[in-house]
Amino acid sequence: MNRRLPNRRIRLLLVLFTLAFAGLFGRAVWLQAVHARGLDRIAQGQRHATVAVPAPRGAMLDRNGVQLAIGRRATTVYANPKHVANPQAAAIAAGKALHLDPDKLYGPLADQSRGFVYVARKADPKRAHALQRKGIQGLGFYSEERRVYPQGSVGAHVLGYAGVDNKGLSGLELALDGTLAGRPGRETVVRDPFGRALDVLQATPAVEGHDARLTLDATLQANAESVLRSTVRRWGALAATAVVLDPHGGEVLALAVEPGFDANRFPQTSREVQRNRAVTDTYEPGSTLKVVTVAGALSDGLVEPSTAFTLKPKIQVADRVIQEAYRKETERLTVAEIVSHSSNVGTITLAQLLGRERLTKWLGRFGFGKKTGIDFPGETQGILPSYWSGSTIGTLPIGHGIAVTPVQMATAYAAVANGGVWKQPHLVLSNRVKQRRVISRAVSEQLMAMMRDVVLEGTGTEAAVEGYQVAGKTGTAAKPDPRGGYSTSRYVASFVGVVPASDPRLVILVTVDEPSTIWGGTVAAPAFQQIARFALQYLEIPPDAAS
Repeated sequence: MNRRLPNRRIRLLLVLFTLAFAGLFGRAVWLQAVHARGLDRIAQGQRHATVAVPAPRGAMLDRNGVQLAIGRRATTVYANPKHVANPQAAAIAAGKALHLDPDKLYGPLADQSRGFVYVARKADPKRAHALQRKGIQGLGFYSEERRVYPQGSVGAHVLGYAGVDNKGLSGLELALDGTLAGRPGRETVVRDPFGRALDVLQATPAVEGHDARLTLDATLQANAESVLRSTVRRWGALAATAVVLDPHGGEVLALAVEPGFDANRFPQTSREVQRNRAVTDTYEPGSTLKVVTVAGALSDGLVEPSTAFTLKPKIQVADRVIQEAYRKETERLTVAEIVSHSSNVGTITLAQLLGRERLTKWLGRFGFGKKTGIDFPGETQGILPSYWSGSTIGTLPIGHGIAVTPVQMATAYAAVANGGVWKQPHLVLSNRVKQRRVISRAVSEQLMAMMRDVVLEGTGTEAAVEGYQVAGKTGTAAKPDPRGGYSTSRYVASFVGVVPASDPRLVILVTVDEPSTIWGGTVAAPAFQQIARFALQYLEIPPDAAS
């Protein structure tokens, strides 16, 4: 046997090993000398991670400290599908523990092209802990805060809601997001190859958001919503709103909208239902606007409450004939009787004395055609006529051809109740408010006396509250027809009232959209009466009427 052949093979093998070793040595030198820093950053990134620490969101409380929106502890369950050994078993276990559909979980858990998927966001912590105890490989858990509305539907249109990331998306949750949200913290953690945190290297704590105390009274709010629900059902109406104001401070004690919704279920609620109609929607007010014309005529010294006019049951204004809703004969009515009987012809007669410029001035002074500045997002400024035709002086004074919001109208009446001083309506207790004088105290007292007669013997008798003097005004207005003109079957019925009239504590407005019976005195006045009666008893406001 030739002994050179094995030796040759050994030498060849040694050469190959030498070359391989030299290659590996060169590769090591190249990595350490040329790419050391870059690789070190990659390695650190695999072991170290900086994560955000969510800040607890501040609560929203009513004026008495009742919790309206709070944060509750929750646990988010996630998975790295690349580390899930048995996707089917994991899906079944997670579905059973978290009350989820395993079939919907299986697909994401089996998708090994992904490194992260949510199993359940903000799950019940007890259920999540039960799942965590099973020790299923590939599942991870971390704590979060879930926004909860303990009162359900009470105040939902005002509160709005915060999304899954605890950011305010609508209502006061959006308007007060800067106050409620706080400031998130940060943590630098060391993770194992499966992404589990082993240690915290550095931490900046989160700063908790501030609580917000609202002007709302949860009890009054709940009652107003209940009354509106009953009113909508009774009259087959499309919707209804109610505003309860403190006229002296401009504080909104209740702001109710029907149909309502549970703020905890906002994702399942349509935008149409979520809309806060009291602030964002407008309507033609009808006769409730007549108070502005009367206030202007009294303030400008054109008439006194006792000034009398001979009024026909209809009046020609340019190309339009406007008639009374109730009166069929020519009568002599004083200014006070024009208000108590809600006379269209009488109000137009006063408007003609004022003229276009002065009537427009008084509408502006009472705040129509501009936002009230209420601390709620999306407020509508309303609509004043963009141009005047010959008949505008006849339609505008009786509340047609103008669009207002319920909050605007309630605030205007609050100015009358507050001795003639307009106060900016607000929903947050700490907010400063603007104020301005609209009419003199003498004129406000004259108007209050006239509006008492509306309830005593005029169109608003169904707003009367036993033991209390009530001042108010009814309103009935046909809705504009999309095809032009006004509808003959769709109306908005309303009532605005002040109680107790001798020492005003509450201004309450009710509007009912498209009731089966159109008159404000029949539809809205009884709803006012129910809200007022409850509020007077609940707030322990003493009676002011002689027994």
